Amino acid sequence: MLGEEEDEEMGVKDEEDDEDDGEEGDGYYMVGAAGPVAMEATAPAPAGSGRRRAREEKERTKLRERQRRAITGRILAGLRQHGNYNLRVRADINEVIAALAREAGWVVLPDGTTFPSSSASQVCLARSSSVPASRGRAPPPPPPPPSSPSPKKTFSSHSRDPEQMLTSPSLFLQPACRPVMVTAAPPCTPLAFPTSPAPPLRGVAPVAARPISHRPAPGALRASSLLSPPCAAASRPADVPEDDDDDDASPLLAVPVPMDPATDGLVAKKVAEVAPRPPERDFAGTPYVPVYVMLPLNVVSATGEVVDADELVGQLRVLKAAGVDGVMVDCWWGIVEANRPQEYNWTGYKRLFQMIRELKLKLQVVMSFHECGGNVGDDVNIPLPNWVTEIGRSNPDIYFTDRAGRRNTECLSWGIDKERVLQGRTAVEVYFDYMRSFRVEFDEYFEDGIISEIEVGLGACGELRYPSYPAKHGWKYPGIGEFQCYDRYLQKNLRKAAEARGHTIWARGPDNAGHYNSEPNQTGFFCDGGDYDSYYGRFFLNWYSQTLVDHADRVLMLARLAFEGQNIAVKVSGIHWWYKTASHAAELTAGFYNPCNRDGYAPIAAVLKKYDAALNFTCVELRTMDQHEAYPEAFADPEGLVLNDAWDAGLQVASENALPCYDREGFNKILENAKPRNDPDGRHLFGFTYLRLSSVLFERPNFFEFERFVKRMHGEAVLDLLV
Repeated sequence: MLGEEEDEEMGVKDEEDDEDDGEEGDGYYMVGAAGPVAMEATAPAPAGSGRRRAREEKERTKLRERQRRAITGRILAGLRQHGNYNLRVRADINEVIAALAREAGWVVLPDGTTFPSSSASQVCLARSSSVPASRGRAPPPPPPPPSSPSPKKTFSSHSRDPEQMLTSPSLFLQPACRPVMVTAAPPCTPLAFPTSPAPPLRGVAPVAARPISHRPAPGALRASSLLSPPCAAASRPADVPEDDDDDDASPLLAVPVPMDPATDGLVAKKVAEVAPRPPERDFAGTPYVPVYVMLPLNVVSATGEVVDADELVGQLRVLKAAGVDGVMVDCWWGIVEANRPQEYNWTGYKRLFQMIRELKLKLQVVMSFHECGGNVGDDVNIPLPNWVTEIGRSNPDIYFTDRAGRRNTECLSWGIDKERVLQGRTAVEVYFDYMRSFRVEFDEYFEDGIISEIEVGLGACGELRYPSYPAKHGWKYPGIGEFQCYDRYLQKNLRKAAEARGHTIWARGPDNAGHYNSEPNQTGFFCDGGDYDSYYGRFFLNWYSQTLVDHADRVLMLARLAFEGQNIAVKVSGIHWWYKTASHAAELTAGFYNPCNRDGYAPIAAVLKKYDAALNFTCVELRTMDQHEAYPEAFADPEGLVLNDAWDAGLQVASENALPCYDREGFNKILENAKPRNDPDGRHLFGFTYLRLSSVLFERPNFFEFERFVKRMHGEAVLDLLV
């Protein structure tokens, strides 16, 4: 028998509800061992007997609750003992309903949406079409015209005997041939963060319970039909009556019809259009892939303090209990070296790292030499150091510049890598001094193995690419972006390259490459057969991409010197839009010379191999079909961007999601890319970093999916696998 604390979970009415029912005057129902028993409403008692009546009513209420709990307890015990259902001892009624529905062939989504699987629907249609129409049974009515309102839906097209339903609840959940409509789940509430390590979260997202109606069900079904297999209503012989409008059905099984008939049909149509989940691959026993979680961008404030430290500790404890291996932290150049050159303030990061070490989590640290703000997912603003922006006011050519002369202050131009314009230092010297200071300040974390990896920022968003698609300049997906080589330092570099080639006229950027939001076929440079494949086009693109590779080479050489013997990594973004066109325009403007007839990622893999750096690849969760549905004009193919060049070069490959991911389908895609099926060399990712820690992640259904994903990345078995 379940304890009283389970009453709320099972949706049992409390005393106030029952007392309200008694005052309605239309009677209420008490469930006993022999089934529902109608109880007549008690007439108002004289004033002198009010106290006695209250005690009697309270005793009746207690009796009803005990009987209800007893029935529920017997149902759960029987399911566990005889049905081999994997139900915990204190399972709530939502978990019972979901388990029975799945057993009977229904699909139950985490938010409670329930509908027949496609296979069950096909069986129902096949059986109904095989029934002869000449045996006294009228043919089904034609579907209503589009302009007519949809009929109201309930859980089943027929009512069923209440006593049979209570003693054999799985029969109530046999799949019907029409979609079932369930109200949406209530708003998700975030998890409460404990003050001590919390156990892994378990359970099923609650299904919304609708108020129990006292109106009788539409009709009662013969007891013999309760013993029929699924879809028996569609395959019943013609001599059995269809429906009888009886009024003796139990109100416990009656579901109120929607309040707005005009919208009922639309909701049911949407439920019917939801496709069932495809079978899932079993990752039990597969290689262990560590999972890290990115901390918020502003986890350390501009003043060097940990933001909301107590709340963060609670969140980290929940992550630790879920099996997460560690966290990723951005160490912002604009915070640490904010005011004067070579004056570093690591105070906030020291406190943060100490908190992480006490929780026995690992650390991935990003050397973030770019500003934060103005890009997708940026919710804070962290500019470059103040002394750098002061230099930029008098010399704006230290920033990347587009053809129209607009400066991008997100990061420094690679044209000043060897130019002493930063108060006597070159850009790469500034980066090296910063990394060396970090290595000295946090030496103990390296020695203890707390810091597992250093990711070196090499461009916009910390990624190895030009800032070719800045939102601050009006770019919108899926625009091709623009070349960023018009500052005077990169123009000088281009002029030298053209002179060395013997064609000084080529010392210019393309003048027919469109603008940020152009499509390839709208430009003379990127269209099929365009100038990108001309002699000049090949020269320019080769110089443009080689500048990117040379920048990576210079910075990684100094990073390897600063972090000798430690793991370092480089992030490469997945520029997947326009991948299925010949020119790959979006990749070209970002610095990846990767048209359809050239491998533009091999030179990048080679320079990473040179310095034993791992490759961190983004957009691993995006799916080609989703991209086609959302933006069919973009010709995107993120799956074609999984960089086999890195594996072929013998590099370690990690990944992270480009956009927030909370659904099982997205997590399954990450798993498939992390552990490719039937790879002849058994290759797999050596780590995955989840973007990003937020309150949305800790909403119960989201965190349930995330914890499940972590277990599968670790090669552990999960109990609710869809096979």
